[in-house]
Amino acid sequence: MLDAKLETLLVVAEEKSFTKAAQILSLTQPAVSNHISMLEKEIGEKIFYRKKGEIMITPEGEIVVKYAKRIKSLYARMFDKISELDKQIVKIRVGITHTSESNEIAEVLAKYGISQGNINITIITDTKKNLYEMLENYEIDFAVIEGRRQMKNLNYLMLDMDYLVCILSNNNPLSKQSMVSLSDLKKEHIILRLPESETRKLFEATLISVNDSIDNFDVSIEVDNIATIKDLIRKDLGVSVLPQSACMDELRKGKITALPIENLSMARETNIVYNKDFARLDLIRDFVDLYNRVKANGYQITP
Repeated sequence: MLDAKLETLLVVAEEKSFTKAAQILSLTQPAVSNHISMLEKEIGEKIFYRKKGEIMITPEGEIVVKYAKRIKSLYARMFDKISELDKQIVKIRVGITHTSESNEIAEVLAKYGISQGNINITIITDTKKNLYEMLENYEIDFAVIEGRRQMKNLNYLMLDMDYLVCILSNNNPLSKQSMVSLSDLKKEHIILRLPESETRKLFEATLISVNDSIDNFDVSIEVDNIATIKDLIRKDLGVSVLPQSACMDELRKGKITALPIENLSMARETNIVYNKDFARLDLIRDFVDLYNRVKANGYQITP
């Protein structure tokens, strides 16, 4: 059984409240406080600052929570692996970004799980930052992530090369062109992802590289959900700049138009990221093979 003190720690850190943690864990508040005090004695450092009914985690506490999450995940995975032996079913947890959620990645993962029969796949959608943390804590087996970070404990396998393109309604006069220019875009209402999204960051960085700025465009709407942006585009309420891969289904069905942007090269890798000690590389190879077969039947824009 996982140490009750660590379980208490994680709930307190999540809720930032001893009272709420006690309610969730069905413990008394003194019991929760005692668990934290015992942990603080073991490590010889304060985990939380307590002030006027509020708690804040200390730098030492951040480290303890980080490893407590990893311990909890590894503990759960231990039982998964034992269960796999008994049931002869392999359980795989895969993390994907919100961009990947809108492209063929989820479809390929589903097809792969169905084709194998003895594989159970759990798909978790989150931000790149959180997916990297889940990899570090062994909460997921591998992730499909745009771009890469240099982390010595991780391996990268490039799955595809993706491009940012201009997405617009079939009713927009620009859709009859072979490409759009920045001058064209400055005359349009622009619908973009939020500023913290990787797609938005890449677009803005590319503009800066050609001595331009996002401030010169009419960004009328900012949306965090790619599906919502595509729906607004279909209704001809503006144009957008999105990853080509996130629009493949709509492009194949002729629901929207995608065009390259003149003088802008916005390419980025889509990588499979996994811990160096991940033992089932055969699963990743099989997934890549299936992805390439599905992609061969798709629609590709020449950047």
